[in-house]
Amino acid sequence: MSIYELKPRFQALLRPLVRRLHAMGATANQLTVAACAISVALGLWLFFAAPGPAAFALIPLWMFLRMAFNAIDGMLAREHGQQSALGAFLNELTDVLSDAALYLPFALVAPFSPFWVGTVIVLAGLSEFTGALGPTVGATRRYDGPMGKSDRAFVFSALGLYIALGGPLPAWSALLMPIVAALVAWTIVNRIRRALAEAPRRA
Repeated sequence: MSIYELKPRFQALLRPLVRRLHAMGATANQLTVAACAISVALGLWLFFAAPGPAAFALIPLWMFLRMAFNAIDGMLAREHGQQSALGAFLNELTDVLSDAALYLPFALVAPFSPFWVGTVIVLAGLSEFTGALGPTVGATRRYDGPMGKSDRAFVFSALGLYIALGGPLPAWSALLMPIVAALVAWTIVNRIRRALAEAPRRA
């Protein structure tokens, strides 16, 4: 089970807005690039400027808005004839770049280890790469959990909100990043296993 499975209901709520944006001339690729630019700017600002705990409230706020951006650009592409080869590349690459930038500031938060935050960033990128490889073996693009993009967004949003509210993280929370890393590794295995099960047998 993954939060990603709730996506159809979320899309239904956004469909009127998608129609309006299409009528205004907005394109899927424009929204994809804009969402990535905002994500990278926010993540790098939090990391290098270190503005204080309250600024981490921007992470859950932006994660929610980014989820809407991602749903809208996909609907514009599929439902309004804007699918393109460039869009396919942008969709995958900007997601990985955005995730890396938004997770990076947590390396500065005690008691999280920069090593484990970096490990989560690397494994998250690999999990999306693994999912995107599904079609190369005759399977669909895999979004299996238990720690897919939407699930990671929920975890880091909850942590960002907790930090913003001034709650000191207990010493045991140092285990959270290794746990997230293990769940992302499990996600990679799940995506490989299910893609192979879905793919047609080859002689």
